[in-house]
Amino acid sequence: MTGPLTGVRVVELAGLGPAPYGVMLLADLGADVVRVDRAPADPADLGRLMAGCWRGRRSVAVNLKHDAGLRILLDLADSADVLVEGFRPGVAERLGFGPQVCLARNPRLVYARMTGWGQDGPLSTAAGHDLNFLAVAGLLHGMGRADAPPPPLPGYVGDFGGGGAFLAIGVLAALLDRRRTGLGQVVDASVLDGAASLGSFVYGLAGMGEWTDEREANLSDGGCPFYDTYQTADGGYVAVGALEPRFYAEMLHGVGLDPADWPQHDRTRWPALRSALTARFATSTRDEWAQRFAGRDACVSPVLRLAEAPNHPHNVARGVFEEAAGRWQPAPAPRLSRTPLSVGRPAPRIGEHTAEILTELGRTADDVARLRAIGTVGEN
Repeated sequence: MTGPLTGVRVVELAGLGPAPYGVMLLADLGADVVRVDRAPADPADLGRLMAGCWRGRRSVAVNLKHDAGLRILLDLADSADVLVEGFRPGVAERLGFGPQVCLARNPRLVYARMTGWGQDGPLSTAAGHDLNFLAVAGLLHGMGRADAPPPPLPGYVGDFGGGGAFLAIGVLAALLDRRRTGLGQVVDASVLDGAASLGSFVYGLAGMGEWTDEREANLSDGGCPFYDTYQTADGGYVAVGALEPRFYAEMLHGVGLDPADWPQHDRTRWPALRSALTARFATSTRDEWAQRFAGRDACVSPVLRLAEAPNHPHNVARGVFEEAAGRWQPAPAPRLSRTPLSVGRPAPRIGEHTAEILTELGRTADDVARLRAIGTVGEN
């Protein structure tokens, strides 16, 4: 591995949702990640759904309900810089590897905890998913079309933006602090906290009376016709984000409308302008519009499908996506000039590196065979 976190060892307790994504970011930055998977493997385990976030790791499969399995995890934590767990509050303590235990053994450890609601508060032990956290953060209400309920969204905003990305930020901050103090600490990352933080811009505007909770009533939520999506002749879509006056004028020129006839901030004309834009964009295909707007500073883009995005000329030129094992995946981000990032190891099979990791911990081949025979460790 290469990257600014080369030499940093991360131990990850396998889980779902935001934690695997946050750990992937650390792996992309060069961290050496050991994922502790469950042994025996659960055939119904939904962990496979996180395969897109599994790169950059090795996997050891351990039964933490066995004393010998708990000792393996604690040994891993003793030599780690970071431990990441995504259990509900109290579960790690009940299993014997809570932060008090681990930090007593390794005071330099950064113990990162990823939850939906946080480690305290009346909802801390309640179940929840991305949609629930966005709802309580006050963000979901303003999403979607005015004539429909707020939409269910993939986990981009809450789980991965508010959860995993903030987990990684917290870990990096704690590692920097450790350089100054020599001590680790607990990182309490929650999807709710991070999602609320992502809403800072909107909360700021609302506080000034510049944003309303009503959907499609604001500049950047579909309320204005020059920041929206439009269907094209082939059933595709274009995204129009022409907020600034010069981009707005260029967009209108591109569709054959005269800006002098359509004052940008005359809200009484917005319904008519939306109808005009809808009719104009419906006259050509998505790719024809993309070609027509190529080279224009009009903030008009084709809405690409997942299978199309890796082949877009800009994405190809910049290397936004990489192909691995016959599948496209987003490349590591952001770009660093002196310590470039790389995808590193492919997603491991559960328990793929069990023997290798146990050997690094000082277990002999006979020890590994015995632990496997009694079900303390496994390999798929």
